[in-house]
Amino acid sequence: MATDPILFVAGQWLGAASGVLALATGAGFIARWGVRFRLVGVTSFTALLAISCLAFAVSYTPRVTIEGAVSVPVVFDNGSDLVVAAAPDDLPQSAFAPTVQQLAENIRTNGRNAANGLVRVRLRRVEAQQSGGSKPVVLAEATRSLATGAVTLNQG
Repeated sequence: MATDPILFVAGQWLGAASGVLALATGAGFIARWGVRFRLVGVTSFTALLAISCLAFAVSYTPRVTIEGAVSVPVVFDNGSDLVVAAAPDDLPQSAFAPTVQQLAENIRTNGRNAANGLVRVRLRRVEAQQSGGSKPVVLAEATRSLATGAVTLNQG
């Protein structure tokens, strides 16, 4: 779990500011200032920003990058056990395995409920046929375990 230091520091400063504002709000109610209800809103919003910054800083995980991999768009994701990405026409064969491995590593497993606990990640290209149609061709495939996060490249 990587922590983004800028958001973490901002969350701490916003937390301190919301504490100071809470004291000012309390003083405003005791002294019956005319802005006391505005201070309630400002204090609440500042506390919300502090909590949000801290939560995002703690939960943020950077994307995995693998040498030789190319960023490809995901064209299908059924939300449970299959993710398909489209490979560009000029993608070299040496980039198939690193690209599908990088894609599998970056798949978020939260909310997925595959029956066997595995997510298949496929890299495919659509090739034109002589009959005028087209045919999808799977270039590489990887499997990611939802339980352990381990990625295995499937030969095929």
